[in-house]
Amino acid sequence: MNAFTIKDLENLTGIKAHTIRIWEQRYGFLKPQRTDTNIRYYSNEELKKILNISLLNKYGFKISHIDKMSEEVMVEKINDISHQDAQQERIINSMIQCMVDMELQEFEHLLNDHIRLKGIERTIHQIIFPFMERIGVLWVTGHINPAQEHLVSNIIRQKIIVGIDTMNSTYKSHKSCGLFLPEGEYHELGILFVQYLLKNRGINVFYLGSNVPMDDIEYLVNIKKPDFIYTHLTSVSNAFSFERFLTQAVKRFESTPLIISGRLTASYEKKIPPQILFKKSLQEVMEFIGQF
Repeated sequence: MNAFTIKDLENLTGIKAHTIRIWEQRYGFLKPQRTDTNIRYYSNEELKKILNISLLNKYGFKISHIDKMSEEVMVEKINDISHQDAQQERIINSMIQCMVDMELQEFEHLLNDHIRLKGIERTIHQIIFPFMERIGVLWVTGHINPAQEHLVSNIIRQKIIVGIDTMNSTYKSHKSCGLFLPEGEYHELGILFVQYLLKNRGINVFYLGSNVPMDDIEYLVNIKKPDFIYTHLTSVSNAFSFERFLTQAVKRFESTPLIISGRLTASYEKKIPPQILFKKSLQEVMEFIGQF
């Protein structure tokens, strides 16, 4: 069983921890346990319950009414919500629930259904990337089991790779890009998504993969001379120094722009060198790639 903190619940649902504490006092649907140091923690079942509650509350149901609903009624009400955004959020919530329960067949079934109905690009944009953003904090904090992470990541990875391999872009570009993850970064899903978007714009991509030494990146830049290089940082090792990485990038790739997206860009507060660009949100990533 996983143990989730109140901050985990806030990140996964969008509901502030303060509000969750008020709900605990007024209603009976959450009964957290406490550690020896009196810190709240929540079970798998409570996580799944608050995902459903937050969705219903977001789309118009009063919390006092939700409190009186059985689990079956909650699911029925969620399925009846017709708003497109709500349906996408329902799928993402279901994927999170499948992940914590390790219901891998159902997890893949949800993805396959959406791919069949909407296509791989919409599935990546509407389902996969938002799912990754929401559970990314659990990867960082270690509040999901590594087995859960690897199993669902491999399923998603397979879907994105199929999308990359089967794509026939109508765009033609003379631009080229080197894609990589630096040493200590192994989470490929974000950079694979970027590869998909770049290939869709007709850009020639040199994909180096994960945990790439700086010497190998420099070799690619010197030989292939890409128009820019790109990395996406999700959850690097403790030994990784973002500042040292930026310093080395400026020194080695002084005439080649480096684009960086991912969670670490949001927390970096020092001055960014001019040839390095941060893309701090999915929207900024899409706008950057859309310009080609």
